Amino acid sequence: MKTNERPTRVLMASTSYPRDIVDWRGIFIRHLVAALARVDGIELRLWAPAGEVPSGVDAATLPTEAAWLARVMNTGGISHLMRHPRLTTLLAPLTLLRMLGAAYRRENTTDVYHINWLQCALPLPNNRVPALISVLGNDMKLLRLPMMRSLLRRVMRKRKVALCPNAEWMQAPLEAAFGDLASVIPVSFGIEPCWYAVERRPSWERPISLAVTRLTASKLGPLFEWSEPLFRNSNRELHLFGPMQEHVDIPDWIRYHGPATPEQLCCEWFPRAVGLITLSQHAEGRPQVMLEAMAAGLPIIASRTAAHATIVVDNETGALCDSPQTFGNALHAMEDMEINRNFSAAARRWAAQTIGTWDDCARRYTDVYRSLLGRDS
Repeated sequence: MKTNERPTRVLMASTSYPRDIVDWRGIFIRHLVAALARVDGIELRLWAPAGEVPSGVDAATLPTEAAWLARVMNTGGISHLMRHPRLTTLLAPLTLLRMLGAAYRRENTTDVYHINWLQCALPLPNNRVPALISVLGNDMKLLRLPMMRSLLRRVMRKRKVALCPNAEWMQAPLEAAFGDLASVIPVSFGIEPCWYAVERRPSWERPISLAVTRLTASKLGPLFEWSEPLFRNSNRELHLFGPMQEHVDIPDWIRYHGPATPEQLCCEWFPRAVGLITLSQHAEGRPQVMLEAMAAGLPIIASRTAAHATIVVDNETGALCDSPQTFGNALHAMEDMEINRNFSAAARRWAAQTIGTWDDCARRYTDVYRSLLGRDS
């Protein structure tokens, strides 16, 4: 943005934010906030759970709100609570909307709202302040709830709105639902430069494959069933990383490590691995771990879903599979040194050219701010 213009005052709302440097939850929000803080002409205030905020960013969350958000995050977050409702959690969405509505009203000098997740837009006041709403894969499930589209359309009628899904596959359904009221502009998240700097040194004699995911039935998909005949009693190793969010019985032939920090994955595991495996059936936008793996030059084996097909170019940067047989073929190909190196170079090239860094992502978002405010160059 031009430095001779009055700074643009942005209020970002997010129900997820890492508590500290080792917290994995909402880490993409921290990267985004840090990148936006580096943009000249942006004054950023953040309504989110308490955490280490970059210099130049002001907290908009009251202590009572931050404490409540921290408790919700410790139980798995709003989306997790709604997938596993209990009597004690049924009021959580209403409490969230009440707090957000109060925050929007008291932040009365805001030029543009930057809202993460569609549900966080529901309590926007009738003040005509434009809004950029980031849409992630889980939001598409939200749209199936009764009255949800009508409630969101009511909010959008009162302001200029840009819906920014983080993957192109969401563009068509969002335009069908809201295209008469809002612009739909896909905006990819960024990738930290450290991933591009990974130097790979995989073992071809005892190949290591990685799966990095929250442990739920839908996120794991058929990983255990399809992998067992290929990994058990073989020279291959499958290492699984991620928090246990549902009770999952992990087979003894899988090496489960629990959650891992980005530093551990980047410095210790990604350099040693032949590739990343994800057979998720979960509604996703663009899984960040897949982008980071590709920036590090890891080929990807992924289930054939709309989200994965926007990332993995089949037989070029990895492989898409929809059966145990295609999964086995993909694994054998990934363990071929020459094929792996070709996939690796193509994956890293795709990530650099298509996604870039978080600073690239921040520029994409500030372009949308300018459009909403009528300041297009």
